[in-house]
Amino acid sequence: MKIALAQINTTVGDLSGNEAKILAAYKRGCDAGAELVIFPELTTVGYPPRDLLLKKDLVAKNLALLDRLAAANQSTAMLIGFVSEHKDTPGRELTNDVALLQNGKIVTTRTKTLLPTYDVFDEDRYFEPGLKNAPVPFGKTTLGLTICEDIWNDEDFWPQRRYRANPVSGLLKSGAEIIFNVSASPWSLGKEKVRYEMLASVARKSGKPVVLCNLVGGNDELVFDGNSLVFNGAGELIAEAKAFAEDFLVVDTATAKPIQLQAVSDEENIHNALVLGLRDYFQKCGFKSAVLGLSGGIDSALVAYLAAIALGAENVHGVSLPSEFSSKGSLDDARQLAKNLGIRYDVIPIQTAFECAKAQLKPVFAGKPEDCAEENIQARLRGVLLMALSNKFGSLLLTTGNKSELAVGYCTLYGDMCGGLAVISDVPKTMVYRLAKWINRDREIIPSASITKAPSAELRPNQTDQDTLPSYETLDAILDHYVVHGRSVPEIINLGFDGATVRKVIRMIDMNEYKRRQAAPGLKVTTKAFGVGRRFPIAQRYQED
Repeated sequence: MKIALAQINTTVGDLSGNEAKILAAYKRGCDAGAELVIFPELTTVGYPPRDLLLKKDLVAKNLALLDRLAAANQSTAMLIGFVSEHKDTPGRELTNDVALLQNGKIVTTRTKTLLPTYDVFDEDRYFEPGLKNAPVPFGKTTLGLTICEDIWNDEDFWPQRRYRANPVSGLLKSGAEIIFNVSASPWSLGKEKVRYEMLASVARKSGKPVVLCNLVGGNDELVFDGNSLVFNGAGELIAEAKAFAEDFLVVDTATAKPIQLQAVSDEENIHNALVLGLRDYFQKCGFKSAVLGLSGGIDSALVAYLAAIALGAENVHGVSLPSEFSSKGSLDDARQLAKNLGIRYDVIPIQTAFECAKAQLKPVFAGKPEDCAEENIQARLRGVLLMALSNKFGSLLLTTGNKSELAVGYCTLYGDMCGGLAVISDVPKTMVYRLAKWINRDREIIPSASITKAPSAELRPNQTDQDTLPSYETLDAILDHYVVHGRSVPEIINLGFDGATVRKVIRMIDMNEYKRRQAAPGLKVTTKAFGVGRRFPIAQRYQED
């Protein structure tokens, strides 16, 4: 069967913009002689639409769009995801559907059976699940139509399953000769490898071709990698779309030869995910330029580099805001970075404002030694000035804190947490170093001193992060065990970590939920990020033993 995969980048709620992309890709499929053009999940409205689905007008416009797409269809068919109304009661008012369109009409629709409601997913909030799914006759073959999660529950691949039903197995038993999956599968580190192995297993087990068309692009904190895949009945890969970019593939499942899966490093994947997520956040929200503080450290250097790649150097403004504790080396590193990137660079000292603030507070602070209060004043003054630049020039302020800092509260509310997007808030500090070295693999872009010097907020004399934290290697390992894998204190200690260190780190993670609740949205690149996929109460007294 000759099919075309339209791996497009949709925008949530932009029905007219999505429609234009759909029709352009469909025309390409017709011109290429494809029998069927397949699109991602919920292509009409974009994914995830979240509470926009509660707007009846959006649902109605999406259904009108589906009718227009059907009317535009010729002998080349279209397989596309959309939002349908569920009119039976009781139940939710909507369903997550896929439609087969051909010759000016909607031939048939199928409803998503398995609704993910974990991590960043909340589909059970909006959709009624499908109760049955029958194969669809199409020319000389029979299609099995599935939607994203429906293909992620094979009992022979997953040691533990979330659902009892396996929609693919049911379709195969009912005579499906090729399995299609319209997907909006967000990326996290290693996701593309798991997806490949799972689909290859399904194809080998069934002896049938498997076709997955995945969404690409950034929508809020989620980044979709595309990486659409086609397997033959022997479980061999016969087509692979680009990662983190729109793509259009035409493949004949009967004649295509096996190919090798693209091998990409973790660093390159994370880099590409962050660039795509950053670029789409700006474009889809209507921002043209970015501003950020440049401390001379590795975190702000990485964010500035990503912004320059995603937005163009001419649209990035780096600002150093030194106090008496800022070293000359840090200023030199910030200036050199800006030169290497070709971005605008300014220096706005905060010392005078800092002294003024301390003088204003002196009568109230009388008898109290200087401590984190004065340190945080510096961070908040920087936030005030950066937000002023953001307001004056219409630039979005980027925060530069990493996941390790956000985890243990090494960030200041209304200070360095000010901003509209937390670009690396899901990137642990150790991965920040790995990314910086990867970026410098051919030439020095991030100054070497920013990578080699001891990390410091430079808010007091001779300060380093490790004054009060374990090494970042240890911190990040504990963070991974506790936040990502959900292991308990005893389990982590039994893995060989010092008990006092484990308890200290976990206590800091738990105590700083209130800060993370007020943080800017961050781009998700690990399997468990701080944000919508991790929902812990602030006012609570449970402590790990």
